[in-house]
Amino acid sequence: MIIAFTGQKGGVGKSTTAICVAACAVELGHRVLLVDADPQGTARTWGEVAQERGRPSATVVAMGATMHRPGQLRQLATSYDVTIIDCPPRHGDIQRSALMVSDVAVLPSGPSATDAWALAGTLDVIREAQILRDELRACILITRKQSRTALGQSAREVLATSGLPVLESELGYRIAYQEAIAAGLGVTTFSPRDRAATEIRALYDELERFYHGKEISGCYITQAAAG
Repeated sequence: MIIAFTGQKGGVGKSTTAICVAACAVELGHRVLLVDADPQGTARTWGEVAQERGRPSATVVAMGATMHRPGQLRQLATSYDVTIIDCPPRHGDIQRSALMVSDVAVLPSGPSATDAWALAGTLDVIREAQILRDELRACILITRKQSRTALGQSAREVLATSGLPVLESELGYRIAYQEAIAAGLGVTTFSPRDRAATEIRALYDELERFYHGKEISGCYITQAAAG
């Protein structure tokens, strides 16, 4: 299973989510490869901190706009159960390369209608990739949601018009995410009883079901319906 966290907009939590999902998979006993495709190198820095502190972590490698080529990521990923790609904002060539090799593309979006509108450019890239690879599955994830506000619901309504399924899982705006990354951990290990940990476990579980084509909320096609 190769999952790319992608999108043209920055500041929506792609790197944090990719790292925490990768760490959750490690905690579940999977062999995990985390591909840092973002020049900012957040995932690589996290991996270095984890290594220095003796934390169990995913294998972290850096790749760019050539990861889709023969002998690159697909070949490397065969040694792992789960591969997570952290894509940068705005670098269209890297995003296209990631989409050419991924099974699932996740588009994080902030909790406002304006965040949802900002996905338009990424949706075009996704559709282009699906023309070439109809097996590519894509979905939207609401991130940085603040509790007790109506923004999440309004964003979900706008996002639902995109043509892509919106995951039931949502990630809140929580300090535990940043604290976990700084400690070289994923949030499920750093603070296992925090709501952030519950969110990441639910997200990982839903992504596995999405990858296998199973539905839990009616928002995407089941294997039975597809067959």
